[in-house]
This record gives sequence, structure tokens and C-alpha cells, in this order.
Amino acid sequence: MATIINADTSNGLKLTSDTSGDLELQSGGTTKAKITSSGLQNASGSAITSQAGKNKIINGDMRIDQRNGGASNTLVGTSTSHSTSAMMTDRWQLFLHGITNAQTYQQVTDAPAGFSHSLKITNNSTTQSVGAGNALTPRQKIEGLNTAHLNWGTSDAKTITISFWVKASVTGTYPVSISNNAFDRAYVSTYTVSSANTWEKKTVTIAGDTSGTWLTSNSLGINVMFGLDAGTNFDTTANEWVAGSKRSISSNVHFVANASATWQITGVQLEEGTSATPFEHLQYGHQLALCQRYYYQWNTSSANNFLMFAMGVGTTALYGDVKFPTTMRSNPSSVTYGSGWGRWLGGALTTISAIAIAESGTTSVTLNCTTTGVTAEKMYGVLPGGATNYIGFNSEL
Repeated sequence: MATIINADTSNGLKLTSDTSGDLELQSGGTTKAKITSSGLQNASGSAITSQAGKNKIINGDMRIDQRNGGASNTLVGTSTSHSTSAMMTDRWQLFLHGITNAQTYQQVTDAPAGFSHSLKITNNSTTQSVGAGNALTPRQKIEGLNTAHLNWGTSDAKTITISFWVKASVTGTYPVSISNNAFDRAYVSTYTVSSANTWEKKTVTIAGDTSGTWLTSNSLGINVMFGLDAGTNFDTTANEWVAGSKRSISSNVHFVANASATWQITGVQLEEGTSATPFEHLQYGHQLALCQRYYYQWNTSSANNFLMFAMGVGTTALYGDVKFPTTMRSNPSSVTYGSGWGRWLGGALTTISAIAIAESGTTSVTLNCTTTGVTAEKMYGVLPGGATNYIGFNSEL
């Protein structure tokens, strides 16, 4: 028989000891949490771990949008056999294979209570029938260093739960799937949009994979995909681990078959355990730093902001260092920048025609800026040449 250790009659909270010696916290006769010999557990027996870092999805609330700043962008496929992709809000990629219909993506302020932003994808005003190998997939690639503790690919593989808010103009069944780095292991589950253009919360629980190879390095550990459309080559049976690249079932909604269809998502959380816990709301600066491990964008609002000081090499090159605010996942593979950069050493600004990475590291890079009229071994300022400009460094998975 349970023993009541303490009872608060004002709100019905009880701390009891059950027949096994475990301590239970009850409210209104319902167990809310347990203290056992193995630690703190929720009512279903899953371990309650530290809140900090429980969500393996970065920017799940879509607040960070370094590349686009909330502006609308469009991704267009070129043929029925062509693959293309684009980064949307930070850490979120839109992947098209054989989808020729233009897809517009944007960070918007339409969101459910408790959230300020969501990611919105809009299909073209025309329709398309997908071929067997075609796919339209918003996704996030999670670094293996952040998923190693799940022990996937072993007999100790841990269960995960994915929760999120979704709003779509087309009702029906949509897939959410998991795959590994090699895309030779997959699990497809589903959720149902019941009411058009209405925010609905969804939860999917997936038992960890005891087979396959799941990377635990700074490469891709787990690929989380929210399928909007896919051909029959990607179809499989729901709710079981299978070999191959699968991300849909045969009865899924075909997004591109619906002119001007919309789909929005926010509050995405992937955590260890068999049940969803409240979304982990990180401070903005913390969330931004997590995003900057994969992409860092230096922005300016003034033409007088210096990116760096650089030394003249020969007559046409300037070499200078940019330090990153956080250690990046790997040496940045590419640099992008706006037009109008210039070099300055008193007097008028002289145009910089190209910027490239000369030496790359995870904490800084050396840039090679091509210009004219350089004096060797003199120091020059590198400026954006306008009130707004940017330079971005990419280390995405």
C-alpha cells in the first residue's frame, strides 16, 4: 500500500512511496513524476534529463534568419532529373529533386501562441505531377556530435520524440522521416493536418535504429525530413526501420499538385524519450551562436564599418583575417558577399572586384581581396562601400 509522506490539501499535491519503494509526486490522484533507484522519471517511466540542450534541432522556432532577414525567396528546379537546394531560415534546407514548380520560402511572424516566427513554404500558382523519383523536402541535418549519445546502430539505441506545430492549406497525411548520412537507413512516420490553415501541434515517437551506420563525428548524424511531396521511389511502410532512401508513404499529400498551396512549421523539437516535453526556448544570443557554428554572416548598416584591415600583396591583392564569433563546424567551404566592396587608404574608395578564401580555419579565415593600385606591405581598410552589405561564411552539413 502507498504511504503518504506529505500532502498539501490546498492543491492536491502528494509525495507517496509505492510498494517498490519508489517515490511518486501525485496531483489529483495522477502520478506526475517518480524518483527511482535509476533517477528522476516522468509518469510513463522515461528519464527526465536536464532541460539545457535537450532539443537537438537548432532554430526550431525559426527566429534566426541570417541569410534572408525575413525576405521572401524562391527556389526553382530546372528539369525532372535535377536536384537543387537552398538554405531557408538558419539550419533549415529546402531540397528539390525533379520539382520544376517554383517554391517560395520565407520567415514569417504568423505563429501559434508562445512563438513569434514560423517558416512558410508556398507552391507556385501552377500544378505539377511528380515522377517516381521526384521529391520536395524541407529538412534539417543534425551533426553527429550532437546525436552520438543516442547510440543508434547499436543494441542500446534510444527512442526519440519529435514535436512541432504545423499549419497547411491542404489537409491530409504528411510524412516526417529520419535517415542516416548514407541515406541507406530510413524510418517514415506520419502526421495528419485535420483543419486547413489552422495551427496544430503534432508529436511523433521513433524507436532508435539498432542497425546501420550512424555517424558520431562532425558529419551528418541524423537527417530530419518533413516531406511535402515525393514519388513512388521514396514510398515505404510507415513506422518501421527499412534499408534505402525512403521518406514517404503512398497516401501522402502531393503538395505541388495544389496550386498556391502553403505549409508552415515552427516549434520543432527532437529529444530523447518516449514523450514530448515543452519546447526549449533558448535565449536569442544562445540560439544565434548555435546557428553561427554552421553559417556566419557579417552585416553592416553603415558604409564606415570596416570588415578588416588587410595588407597589400603585389599590386592587386589584399590579405586580411576575419575572426568568427564561435568555432565553426569545419573550415568554411565558401564565401558569399554583396556587391560594392572597396579598399581604403585615405582618399576615395577603390573597388574590390572579388573576395575569396585564401586560408580557412574553424576560428578564422584569411581573405584574398582582388583590387587595383595596391602598394605591397601597406595596410588598407576593407569596407562595404554602402549603408548595407554582407559577407557570409558557410560550414553547413
